[in-house]
Amino acid sequence: MNYDEALERFLAHLRMSRTGSEDTEDAYRRDVSRFIHWLQECGIDDPEELTKADFGNYITALRRGEIGGKPLSNSSYSRNLSALRSFFRYLNKYEGVENNPVRQFHTVRGNRKLPEFLTFDQMERLFDVYDLSDAADVRDRCILEVMYACGLRVSECAGLEKDRVELSEGFLTVLGKESKERQVPFYPRCAQLIRYYLEEVRPLYMENVPEHGKLFVNRRGKPISTRSIENICIQAAERAGLTMHVHPHMIRHSFATHMLDNGADLRTVQELLGHENLSTTQIYTHVTADRLRRVVDQAHPYAKK
Repeated sequence: MNYDEALERFLAHLRMSRTGSEDTEDAYRRDVSRFIHWLQECGIDDPEELTKADFGNYITALRRGEIGGKPLSNSSYSRNLSALRSFFRYLNKYEGVENNPVRQFHTVRGNRKLPEFLTFDQMERLFDVYDLSDAADVRDRCILEVMYACGLRVSECAGLEKDRVELSEGFLTVLGKESKERQVPFYPRCAQLIRYYLEEVRPLYMENVPEHGKLFVNRRGKPISTRSIENICIQAAERAGLTMHVHPHMIRHSFATHMLDNGADLRTVQELLGHENLSTTQIYTHVTADRLRRVVDQAHPYAKK
């Protein structure tokens, strides 16, 4: 088998099925390429020849840093294993490979890190840095407002279609993981900002550019990238004087946490976020409980006695 060609077909499959972001694709390319290089060094030219013992030797050497030059953390190990598991699932389904020794290996279950989020006041500080008489500021503020209003992933925000935004109804339709669609409502202030962006800013950027349908565009009229949205978050935090690293997923975390803090039920938040499993959403209840505990410890007169 030509492994390099199979890798390119695998990555193309990921893009077509929309099962990951650009960052995920980059990570999978690195992880699978390293594995392919190891296979070639070992003279394993056919994936049918790979044994469970072979793969065990590879993953052990990788975790210890004998491959790659640095021992892997649990999260990096899990990501590598996820990439290789996905690669072999693709080979099994589309490339006629029957062997799959990777399925017998499992990720490490450790303490799950609680998501970082911004307070409502910090979100307001982010929004307040923008001058709405400036076209770029209007677009950037609109991007942050839509992500916070709807709890979107960065890839979902970048992929929004302008024709799937119903301003009069206050809903947008988003394409989530595994191409699953969901409808998410947004509040009136967000609707006003989207309308202003569509009427006054987007046409400036789309002059002499063929219409492609994406809601958010860069200065050249091309669909905005997830990397650009990440940079918008970083720049907004710097302008607002926030010292933490603000990234798009933090805004999604903030949406979920603030919704639960203000009385939304867990099932509704699960549906709004597009989580397949309720257990994924439940981590935000731990965030809320942890924050409330800190407030009580700091403020209650009996807490320090």
